[in-house]
Amino acid sequence: MALVPGTPITPVDAALQISTVWACVDRRGSLLASLPIFVYRLSSGGERQLARTDRLYQLLHDSPNARMTPFEFWRAMMLNYDLRGNAYARIDRASNGEAVALWPMPADQVEPIVLPDGSMVYKYTLGANVIVYAAESVLHLKNLGNGTTGLSKLEFMASTTDEMQKAQQSASQTFGNGGKPTGVLMIDKVLNKEQRAALKKNFAELAVGHINSVHLLEANMKYQQLSLTPMEQQLLETRKYGVEEICRWFDVPPVLVHHANVTSWGSGIFEIKDGFYTLSLAPLAVNLVQAIRKRVLTPMQRATMTVEVSLDALMRASIKDRYEIYGKAVQNGIKTRNEVRQLENDPPMAGGDQLTAQSNLVPLDMLGKVQVTSGGSGETIKQ
Repeated sequence: MALVPGTPITPVDAALQISTVWACVDRRGSLLASLPIFVYRLSSGGERQLARTDRLYQLLHDSPNARMTPFEFWRAMMLNYDLRGNAYARIDRASNGEAVALWPMPADQVEPIVLPDGSMVYKYTLGANVIVYAAESVLHLKNLGNGTTGLSKLEFMASTTDEMQKAQQSASQTFGNGGKPTGVLMIDKVLNKEQRAALKKNFAELAVGHINSVHLLEANMKYQQLSLTPMEQQLLETRKYGVEEICRWFDVPPVLVHHANVTSWGSGIFEIKDGFYTLSLAPLAVNLVQAIRKRVLTPMQRATMTVEVSLDALMRASIKDRYEIYGKAVQNGIKTRNEVRQLENDPPMAGGDQLTAQSNLVPLDMLGKVQVTSGGSGETIKQ
């Protein structure tokens, strides 16, 4: 049931003509699509190793299908996810069941169906053809919903998009008229029907946007301009509020879609970005990983492999903060120097694979029993 009865649902193409909707969808889709997806093989001890040569790694990290890059594929998926609440991709599998390709399917052409036994199938309509896919052949990303299907955001935000469409149309009409309001032409005698029509025709340009026109009024005629209300003449406040409202629907800080409001989530852009990554993109990445594990991986792959969306590039701190963190990690024996150099894309150095610690970090019961000597490879701790 619509919040405002009679409010039409804005189609996808029309919604994307509202600049804020486009910016929010593009910002979320582009950011998620830019994050690399890594596949790790798990050892018996729980250690992870990048499975660079595995077909699953190449599928998720390098090439989802023969036509698309990973960035193009995931951005197309996010478009359906954000606007329609569901994103679907057909899974092509090899003879051993492993996924070899992912092909996005428009959400408007897919109907999920729950069978009496509780299993799901997906009816895909392409022109006059109808294809039914089993659940294991479809990657299904679900937005907020009942767990079976996601809710269509465009349907629930219909009042907001309808209001923004009308404000945009009103602004276009107003400024298409040169921003010039109508007026009243006054004359001190009664005119007949033909005379009124002739005056309207001759002086119609007084009420439209011919800014450089000069008109001469004769016979004691006067022109009284009618002022518009502030909301009619200056739609900036209405449209500014609409930007913030749409950003709220998509969970995007207004400043990230080039809006002037920067008052939320801290006093600076870094705090705003950090909050957006933590509260919006991180849960989205979890949803994506779990959907991939459930639908794309085979049971054997789920037991021996894991998938991760790397947020490191987005959460990367400034160079000053990074080096302070690295220093603490190296001094406390958490990371080696070569591990830190790899994070900064620097080549390894000789002797950099050894864990080191500051000499004053010793257990309390060993105080006075530890001797520190200096050698060619650094400090050595002896008991």
